[in-house]
Amino acid sequence: MNEQGAASPDISRLAALLRQGPFAVITGAGLSTASGIPAYRDEHGQWQHARPIQHQAFLTSETVRRRYWARSFMGWPRIASSQPNPGHRALAALEHQGWLTGLITQNVDGLHQKAGSQTLIELHGALAEVVCLSCRTRLPRSTLQAQLEASNAGFSPVMSGQAPDGDVHLEDSAYADFQPPVCPKCAGILKPDVVFFGDNVPRGRVQAAMHMVEQAQGLIVVGSSLMVYSGFRFADQAHKQGKPVVVINQGITRADAMLSLKIDQECGSALTNLLQVLQTAP
Repeated sequence: MNEQGAASPDISRLAALLRQGPFAVITGAGLSTASGIPAYRDEHGQWQHARPIQHQAFLTSETVRRRYWARSFMGWPRIASSQPNPGHRALAALEHQGWLTGLITQNVDGLHQKAGSQTLIELHGALAEVVCLSCRTRLPRSTLQAQLEASNAGFSPVMSGQAPDGDVHLEDSAYADFQPPVCPKCAGILKPDVVFFGDNVPRGRVQAAMHMVEQAQGLIVVGSSLMVYSGFRFADQAHKQGKPVVVINQGITRADAMLSLKIDQECGSALTNLLQVLQTAP
């Protein structure tokens, strides 16, 4: 809404589309920046951080695992305490009121659940759980944090900034003596239940997300540049099916050429305004 209480033309157009039938939504890191979690890319789609951890390197290198868990140990408290912002809450309300068939998120921060979203597919998993790669034992990340505190008493290196995937930036020398965790049942490798770069999203999860898009009248992309194929494929699918694809994102996206509408606004304010418009008579 503007200062006079009128919706912007783009928000009104999106509301009109939703009144024709519910849409699916896919969200990305840009939605969570207002909750204090940094995004991966800038508005030009360029990577903003150090090279992310690679799946194969985590599996094969104890040094890489030590580095990951040291950084995650320092970064987890911020993820655990983060709270949904107005964008998360507006999406939960839109779903509850029947405007959405459900949400697909590329985020691993758990903020959609905290906001009350119910029909949710976490495409890349969730940081809140840890899994053993040998015996498949699972445990809460909060439980593991306590174990890491006990085995790394006094570990408090200088941090040089928060990273978007739940850890922080540390100098290489800072984690040389850090003791990474092992499975309490079989001493196997523990990994956060997330899809690292270089790994594949589980087939069943992709199929469920594709089905959600198929059942919807269109797709809204929120806070994602869609530069990674795991998210872009859903916009591509909707477009090939002749359905409108709408983006709410500040900056370029990989799907710009196929969009029916692009709303270049901050996610939370755009979604809050959309909810307000839909709650009024058409």
